[in-house]
Amino acid sequence: MLDLCEVLTALVIFIATYVFLIGAELPFLKLDRPGGAVAGAVAMVACGVVTPVEVYRDAINWDTLVLLLGMMVITSVMARAAIFRWISWAALRTAHGPQTLLAVLVLTAGVLSALFVNDTICVMYTPLVVALIDAAALPPLPYLLALAFASNAGSVATLTGNPQNMLIGTLSGISYRQFSKALLLPALLSLASVLIILLLTFRRELTKRKLSINVPPPPLDRTLAVLCVGALAFVLTGFLLGYSLAWTAMTGGALLLAASRVPPKEMFAQVDGTLLLFFAGLFVVTHGVAEAGITEKIHGAIAPFLGDNAVQQTFRFGAFTIAACQLLSNVPFVLLAAHWIPKLADPHLSWLSLALVSTLAGNLTPVASVANLIVLELAGNKGKIPFGRFLGLGALCTFLPLALALAALLIERRMHLF
Repeated sequence: MLDLCEVLTALVIFIATYVFLIGAELPFLKLDRPGGAVAGAVAMVACGVVTPVEVYRDAINWDTLVLLLGMMVITSVMARAAIFRWISWAALRTAHGPQTLLAVLVLTAGVLSALFVNDTICVMYTPLVVALIDAAALPPLPYLLALAFASNAGSVATLTGNPQNMLIGTLSGISYRQFSKALLLPALLSLASVLIILLLTFRRELTKRKLSINVPPPPLDRTLAVLCVGALAFVLTGFLLGYSLAWTAMTGGALLLAASRVPPKEMFAQVDGTLLLFFAGLFVVTHGVAEAGITEKIHGAIAPFLGDNAVQQTFRFGAFTIAACQLLSNVPFVLLAAHWIPKLADPHLSWLSLALVSTLAGNLTPVASVANLIVLELAGNKGKIPFGRFLGLGALCTFLPLALALAALLIERRMHLF
């Protein structure tokens, strides 16, 4: 047990780290979110809150980092083959009207985000969407919001859909099959409600007319694409059979690199090492906070308001999660909440609802999800959406999908479907 001085030190480091995690800028320190997380981790060790041995042995969840790395390697090779861009182009080319185009965009972005990390899909998809709406002289707002909201909603369905789901999978021990069995229907309901909300909101802008889109197809490397499909089939089969998520993904990535003859150095250069460092730093900071008893005190403060049965806790902790994700972002909050979930009435349900709520909470504001920021940034001037406008539509695309998805999840639980 840490003494009072070490507890206070851990608290100060925790607060200082989260100042950077919420995007605050200090004039004398030019640290961003990843830099703040790494600095916080180093401070925890330097001040004696966590020992180097504890960092390697207890603090860092290596399975999560290996899973992220394996999926990043696979998606980097798929990006080189132009698979994401080609699928997006082929799907969007089938749309014959503005409303159909919106529906196809929501569907394809949601499905691809379920299979791969949603941030990757937004990086690959946004330039093509901008090119298509320019070619067809369409308003950018509904399509950019559709991409951001659908990528968040679709990623709910699987453990590899987004970083916070990966965390939950490795921390909870829930299998890929169990997770998707429980959250596939909530994800589909969320996607459908996002589509309906956007179609109704932009019904005047998306008038019925025939589209004439002339955007050249991305250059698809067919040989590399076939190898990528094989690697993806191998990895998904391993996931469904219950093998280790981390090492199944890493094995698939290694086999793909070996078979593709693509220079590994070029593929590793595409891996987001900053994200891996960000995760590692957060693991150490939150471990230090837990060792100091701070997470226990936070849980003690909120526990009386959560209720004493699974249904109450699902909705009340869900509301707390939405607010916390706006302040801390979803990945840091999930790491903190992981210490509280085992104490709730139905931990299995709580892990699943945490994945659902922390992901859909990303639709509320522009900064609540990395996927939102990617879409708005890559869209350039077309991505300059007033905060109030985004918040109004984001609230609709957060709370209505959440209400339907949570209701479905609770019904599934009551019927013992998971």
